[in-house]
Amino acid sequence: MDSVLVTGGRGASGRWVVDRLADDFEVVVVDYDHPGLDVDPVPNVSFRAADLAERSEALDVVAAVDPDAVVHWAAIPVAGTHPEGRVFETNALAAKHVLDAAGRADAPMIQASSDGAYGFFFAEPTPFPDELPITESHPLRPEDPYGLSKVTAEAAAGAVARRHGVPAVSIRPSWIQYPGDYASRADEYVTDLDAGAGNFWSYVDVRDVADLVAAALADLLDENPAVDPGTHEAVNCVAADNALGRSLLDLLCESYGAVPEDCAVDEDALDEGDDRGAYAIEKAERLFGWTPSRSWRDAADDAVSEPALFEG
Repeated sequence: MDSVLVTGGRGASGRWVVDRLADDFEVVVVDYDHPGLDVDPVPNVSFRAADLAERSEALDVVAAVDPDAVVHWAAIPVAGTHPEGRVFETNALAAKHVLDAAGRADAPMIQASSDGAYGFFFAEPTPFPDELPITESHPLRPEDPYGLSKVTAEAAAGAVARRHGVPAVSIRPSWIQYPGDYASRADEYVTDLDAGAGNFWSYVDVRDVADLVAAALADLLDENPAVDPGTHEAVNCVAADNALGRSLLDLLCESYGAVPEDCAVDEDALDEGDDRGAYAIEKAERLFGWTPSRSWRDAADDAVSEPALFEG
């Protein structure tokens, strides 16, 4: 069984990634803290502790594990929760160190980027997209430290891939939602158009995120991967519909008074019932055969237990 090192695997979304991978891989979870030697991990999961923002620790832990692949999911996940400098430095340094270590280990790399890399959500006012739908080739113009850290991490992934001849994938999830606890169904979100305008009412179910990680990992470890060694690809990871269930063009016109000039969404999308999302997701399907399978209409009320990484 191949091994995969997953950083940040005890985090809110990281534990779903670990749970998804543990059926097919020996998963070594690396976080800042160790859960304790008295815990009993679930099958195929083990734990190590390291401060990944410290280069020596990141290099040491990856070298010690010598994984077949690395999934870098550790980060300070949003802006506004820590001092700006700490957000950028922690995220950018940890990504650079972990990716360098993966390259030295000849391990294919997957990392968590974000739609924050585009620079829409945390900017004031929200920049209007150059195109619709928003493809992975859209310019990245973040103003905030979180988005900037993700752009830096993606650049690092490309540099490491070229230097070491390994493939790398950066996954750009939108606002991650959790089954049975969809923040996008809160009254203050649903009733206030401005609440979701910053990312154009986009979201994604955490299980779809984990599915994309698994699909990308399977490709990178295949004998004939869609992502060639020495190359880096970024892919959007977003639900097919928007979080309000309304026409996207209608929402944009109501909130911003316009739609992008480069708009590939047909005017028929104004028709009632066409609730597509703002981000293009075809690239992930083309490369990895992934399409999102969950919508807020059903998944918001799913009675699904949070993954348990420990027995008992």
